[in-house]
Amino acid sequence: MTLASWLDESKTFSVDAKTARHTPFFEPIVNTFNSGGYNPHVSYHFNPRVSAYHYGPRHPMKPFRLMLTDHLVSAYGLHQQMDLYETKKATQEELLNFHSEDYIEFLKRITPENCSKFADDLRKFNIGDDCPVFDGMYDYCQYYAGASLDASRKLIAGMSDIAINWSGGLHHAKKYEPSGFCYVNDIVMAILNLLRVHPRVLYIDIDIHHGDGVQEAFYLTDRVMTVSFHKYNGEFFPGTGNYDEVGVGKGKHFALNVPLQDGIDDDSYVRLFKAVIEPVITKFRPTAIIQQCGADSLGGDRLGCFNLNIKAHGECVKYVKSFGIPMLCVGGGGYTPRNVSRLWCYETSVLTNVELNSRLPDTLPFRSWFEPDYSLHPNLGDRYENKNSKKYLDNLLVQLMENLRYLDQAPSVQMQEIPPDLQNITDDEESRIVEKLKQESKIDKYRDEERYYINKMDDCKRGELLD
Repeated sequence: MTLASWLDESKTFSVDAKTARHTPFFEPIVNTFNSGGYNPHVSYHFNPRVSAYHYGPRHPMKPFRLMLTDHLVSAYGLHQQMDLYETKKATQEELLNFHSEDYIEFLKRITPENCSKFADDLRKFNIGDDCPVFDGMYDYCQYYAGASLDASRKLIAGMSDIAINWSGGLHHAKKYEPSGFCYVNDIVMAILNLLRVHPRVLYIDIDIHHGDGVQEAFYLTDRVMTVSFHKYNGEFFPGTGNYDEVGVGKGKHFALNVPLQDGIDDDSYVRLFKAVIEPVITKFRPTAIIQQCGADSLGGDRLGCFNLNIKAHGECVKYVKSFGIPMLCVGGGGYTPRNVSRLWCYETSVLTNVELNSRLPDTLPFRSWFEPDYSLHPNLGDRYENKNSKKYLDNLLVQLMENLRYLDQAPSVQMQEIPPDLQNITDDEESRIVEKLKQESKIDKYRDEERYYINKMDDCKRGELLD
């Protein structure tokens, strides 16, 4: 039985249970240099504790979608195709590289039990139904931010060509307050880290909501270009993201927004995405890319209103990957957990150059979540009327190309000295590590001397003495 037979759903040949257990559920895609293939080194950054947090029983954000994603990735055997990193928490110092000190102190101190003591702060920091106080909230923020920072370090060190953190992508958080289910902005922190060594970073957002937090953070600079594809009618959250938001000052024309209407379908979305991203990359010439892969732009999402299927969403990720630029992929929105996990598992396969059987593995934990079809690619389209006419999309593309016309050349950056690294350790921890390395060095030196004398004694002839 060949690997390809797993991909053939019309097969009639069956195998015994032992053979089935040891047969992969994926087929490697053979890429060659002549065909323009790209085989990146991929790393997967996760912390299993993130999925245990809970916003509240009626809140649409469900962190356990990350557990479903990890189970799918493991059941398909995709972990064999990547380097796996269980990440540490982001430190308070790392969070303060973007967020204000009084806001981070508030996140540290607030709990469901002492909320009544922080009545004024709750109003000041925009805490409410969208961003509730829940048990372990600060730890949760540290975990998902720490994973994005760890992923950015692997890109900087050249240990990964593509780094994945599906727990990240919380793009609405602002410097002084939370917004849209997002408490700290891991994307901004990862970009700040990448800017230490990368002159230009491109941020691409395909969440159904505008990536306002990231755009706002870099609205005045030409070193980061933000491109966001989202629904916009002036009322849909967060109410920003029209095509005339292009940046200010030095950052003018380095923010590009693609406002869409309800019900856009696969072909229209992918065609528009490729028509915009190709000139953006050509003109801006980024040396690193962060792609936010929010799953609420899928059809059938609890808070979404597009008609995208999983393969179309993944095609956007595949297209960005094809440029061969170091890339960090993060999660984001997505409020129908079974479809979120399907999407991010599929996009993991796209990034690792393998093709998955559309039938979910029988060994998958929580497989009942995916009934009745147990498929990786259910039909999610045609739920909403497509209000994006050809005329509207053509006119929008013309306007976007007009905005890009001002980018005559990629901005140059003078990089003389690499700033200090954003390490996920304190000074005391670093001192202990250095001391431990010194002790290990002394032990290694002693063992080398011991091995030297042993080898010399072995080389001596009978009756000879070694000085």
